This record gives sequence, structure tokens and C-alpha cells, in this order.
Amino acid sequence: MPIGQQESGATAGAKFVTSTVGNTVGGVTNTLGGVVGALGRGVGETLEGATGSAGRPIAKGLTDVTNGIEKGSNDVAGGVKRAGEWKS
Repeated sequence: MPIGQQESGATAGAKFVTSTVGNTVGGVTNTLGGVVGALGRGVGETLEGATGSAGRPIAKGLTDVTNGIEKGSNDVAGGVKRAGEWKS
């Protein structure tokens, strides 16, 4: 940081805490979203494999929903991490 633009102790401390919390919450959110997405893809694939073309619409719908949840959680996690780093 350039001279004259250094942060006060309180600001530096607040940034450290929010960064740590943001990275932790963001990481957990990413993990949970990934688990939901993978689970949905696996169940959808299993359902389609077991039922053939009859179960394909349900399997594809389940996969689409859980992929959407995964993407949404990734977006939320990214926002939380940026907020924790005091970035916009």
C-alpha cells in the first residue's frame, strides 16, 4: 500500500475478520452447491439409466434444477468472498 494510504488498526482488523469469515462462508457455500449439483446429476443419471426414455424428462429436470442450485451457490459464494475482501 502506498505511503499515506495505510489503514488504521481498526480498519485493518475489520478487513482481516471479514475476509476470514467471507472466505470460510464462501468456501462452505461452494462445497454445498457442488455436492447438490453432483448429487442431482448422479441421481438423474441413475434414474434415466433405470427407466430409460420413460424417466428421461424427470431425470433431465432434476439435473437442471440441481445444476441451477450449484450455479446459484457459486455466485453467492463469489459475492460473499468479494464482500469479505471489501471488493465490489
